[in-house]
Amino acid sequence: MASVSGTGHDRAHEAHSDMVAQPHSDEEGPVAEAEVRAAEIRSAERPLGPPGRRFDRRSPFFIGLTASAGVAVTYGAVQVLSSLSSILVVIGVAFFLALGLEPLVSWLVKHGLRRPLATGLVFVVFLALMGAFVAAAIPPLAQQANELIRQAPLYLQQAQDNSSTIGRLNDRFHLQQRITDMINGADGSAFNGVVSAGTAVFEVLADTLIAIILTLYFLADMPRMRTAMYRLVPHTRRPRAILIGDEVFAKVGSYVLGNVLISVITGVVTLIWLAIFDVPYPLLLAIFVAILDLVPVVGSTIAGVVVAAVSLTVSLPVCVATVAFFIVFRLLEDYLLVPRIIGRAVKVPALITVVAVLLGGALLGIVGALVAIPVATALQLIMQEVLYPRLDKA
Repeated sequence: MASVSGTGHDRAHEAHSDMVAQPHSDEEGPVAEAEVRAAEIRSAERPLGPPGRRFDRRSPFFIGLTASAGVAVTYGAVQVLSSLSSILVVIGVAFFLALGLEPLVSWLVKHGLRRPLATGLVFVVFLALMGAFVAAAIPPLAQQANELIRQAPLYLQQAQDNSSTIGRLNDRFHLQQRITDMINGADGSAFNGVVSAGTAVFEVLADTLIAIILTLYFLADMPRMRTAMYRLVPHTRRPRAILIGDEVFAKVGSYVLGNVLISVITGVVTLIWLAIFDVPYPLLLAIFVAILDLVPVVGSTIAGVVVAAVSLTVSLPVCVATVAFFIVFRLLEDYLLVPRIIGRAVKVPALITVVAVLLGGALLGIVGALVAIPVATALQLIMQEVLYPRLDKA
């Protein structure tokens, strides 16, 4: 009996970690018996033992515990997501950008480059283009901003002149009073406004830097992230999940690249138009149009209204011509550029597009409006491939 006891003690010692709760003794009672069993089920292939049998899911205790845990987890998740909403938006934007750059990285990998080198090359080119754009745009932007500040008194005088077009619009719609109320309506001093503006700029710069760094990490680890995501799907459903998931990623990547390219074209064409008619601040307005054009449906419309208002300072005919230009270009963008550049990769009905943009903008602001169409595309694909076939067979 002593030898058996000694053997059991040795086996229990094998299962007891040398780095946890030493010294090991027989005073552990039932735990020592479990450690003997733990030593027996260990193997070279499974050093932590095989998985145990599943719980009885029909047990009343298990059902009650699952329900209460589900309520608690849901409530906790809502609270956590609410408190982390700002950083989650940054992470989402970074992942969105990574999906947009992923087709380029995968194309380079397919043509012989290793994944780290392809990621670094695409990211360096991306940053170089952004840096070149900023370096080229800052001097004229600063010049036009200073000119806007110098011309502000003249615009104010024109707004007070009842004989001018701007003055008549001001008399009818009270534009000057509305702008003044908007500036002073925060019940704060000018110093508080400057501090708030500085804080907002700092937060935007910090979020931009974080998003750029996260985009690089997402790009570098995209294959590992893809594998980890599909491992969460049951084995029997994994092949189907891979087909649908890869199709969604491909659609999102095509949409991001195509949307950025269309916005660049829109900004360049707008710059040429404004330069031809000597509209003030052409580069500033062109960049504004390009950025807003990223927002589907409503972005280009808002940008066109702003540019038309600025062109009114030149003359009424130029303003009317600018409005006509934006209407014609919007039609060309919808029926020529979008089908040819984005193609059929992202094909969402117009009604779903408008609803998705409105809901996305209401939930997450501009970021929500930007990602609304890819999210709607993914949901539409999942409904067509998963939900509708199940409902048809029900």
